[in-house]
Amino acid sequence: MVAPETGTERTVGQLFASATADLSALVHDEIALAKQEIKKDVTRGAMGGTAGAVAAVIALASIPMFSFAAAYGLHATGLGLAWCFLIVGGAFVLIAVIAALLAVRFFKKLSPPERTIASTKATVDVLKTAKPRPAPITTPEGHKVLTR
Repeated sequence: MVAPETGTERTVGQLFASATADLSALVHDEIALAKQEIKKDVTRGAMGGTAGAVAAVIALASIPMFSFAAAYGLHATGLGLAWCFLIVGGAFVLIAVIAALLAVRFFKKLSPPERTIASTKATVDVLKTAKPRPAPITTPEGHKVLTR
């Protein structure tokens, strides 16, 4: 193979070094693409996890409210302090439901790194079908022998 910059033929070592450098660059590009796609999903997962944690904390905070409301409800006969506790407890549960729905929404947006997978599969397919070219046959004087 002729080197474009010098007009001379490249050695096997030079060809191997060039192929190794190209393959290394390809692998580095694949890794960079995977990192970029995974970072986006990690952010979505963290947001969904945070919303889920908020929902859990609020749901746990509503338990004492409903407990007090039930106790005061049994004690009271009309709209009094107990109904106030029930309204506040219901508001906490409503907030927890909204946070849980947000968590589900964020988790549904998670997806595998599809571009990276497709690109890697394409690279593997190309490497599987690549065939090495035999070195040209040369005479002892260094001349190429033409074959068909």
